[in-house]
Amino acid sequence: MTWQLRRAHEPDLAAIMHLETTIFENDAWSAPMMVRDLGDPGCYYLVAFRPDDPSNVEAYAGLLAPQGAAEGDIQTIAVAESARGGGLGRTLMQALINEARKRGSRLIFLEVRADNPGAQRLYERLGFLEVGVRRGYYQPDNVDAIVMRLNIPELESMLTTPAATVPS
Repeated sequence: MTWQLRRAHEPDLAAIMHLETTIFENDAWSAPMMVRDLGDPGCYYLVAFRPDDPSNVEAYAGLLAPQGAAEGDIQTIAVAESARGGGLGRTLMQALINEARKRGSRLIFLEVRADNPGAQRLYERLGFLEVGVRRGYYQPDNVDAIVMRLNIPELESMLTTPAATVPS
């Protein structure tokens, strides 16, 4: 499957929030939190859609990595259930890692629910290592967060996936 990625903006908020509240139910971000990140120059959010249906956002992902900061943080990633299993999550993660590198980050962190082994496997395959646990981080479910870190590889050593394009 080929996916089209583009930078997310405030007009994408309704589509993003639909995915956010559908996928994350109990611990979804609020619309004001999401709008704040979409407008923050230190953040970089992408939306994904099929090339033949650009109005149907099927995934999004966000990065916090201010220009010149040595560290970045994957804020969120969500893929609609109907779009899972085809590499879209990996494609979004690689795009965020590449953006973090462009902004000067050498380390990137994320938290993942301890009860989400599929996401954990994806992050491990991308080179993330577990560095800690935040007990009860996800509320109100009281689920632990596994903290993971990636030493951002040099561009030449990154695996590339020709499954998506991101216009500038």
